[in-house]
Amino acid sequence: MSRKTVEILGVNIDSMTFDGAVETAQGLLSTDGVSTIFTPNPEIIMCAKEDSLMKEILNSADICTADGIGVVYASKILKKPVPERVAGFDLVCALLERMAETKEGVFLFGAKPGVADVAKAKMEEKYPGINIVGTQHGYFSPEGEEDIVKKINESGAKLLLVCLGAPKQEKWIAKHKEKLNVNLAMGVGGTLDVFAGVAKRAPEIFVKLNLEWAYRILKNPSRLGRFAALPKFAFEVLKENTGKNYKQ
Repeated sequence: MSRKTVEILGVNIDSMTFDGAVETAQGLLSTDGVSTIFTPNPEIIMCAKEDSLMKEILNSADICTADGIGVVYASKILKKPVPERVAGFDLVCALLERMAETKEGVFLFGAKPGVADVAKAKMEEKYPGINIVGTQHGYFSPEGEEDIVKKINESGAKLLLVCLGAPKQEKWIAKHKEKLNVNLAMGVGGTLDVFAGVAKRAPEIFVKLNLEWAYRILKNPSRLGRFAALPKFAFEVLKENTGKNYKQ
């Protein structure tokens, strides 16, 4: 697969439209071996900047989409703009819609006990014909990981949605990639929580105005500390851009 990427603080982000990401992901579902898709936002990129293993895992992915308007703005600052934001949740929804027609199996892994089962029911309601072949909550011991891999493989799933939060989900996929029999594994954070109704996405007006982050803070002020990474991310991108221009 030919890729066009922009490097942001050492992480390669794919420069592709949403439709292009959906088509590529669908192609990976038909490709032998385990392909991976991750959806870095500024917080995840900052994590990778300080964690060499996380950076290596992200850069080994088949696709890394720009999940977060901050990543899109960063690409513009670096004068290699990505076409648009490609949110992990939206990408999952588009894939599920298509897989409802193909009947290919989907496995849901993550969130608190019971949440994946509720998400399964909601997905089956929203996408008639979708084939959810298994669920597994995200509370497990290291000793139980091999059993989870076995459960996933025995389900016959082609798509594995891992919703453990970053960087845990990316590292879990990388650790077990060689043992998995799925075609595509995606690290997609709170996707199951949203489907199950445990968490809510921002109203459409916030999404269109690229203000989802503001909505999250309004709904849950305790998240403010997490968004403190955004100014640091912006500063690091500006510093990197200045350094590149200076070298030129």
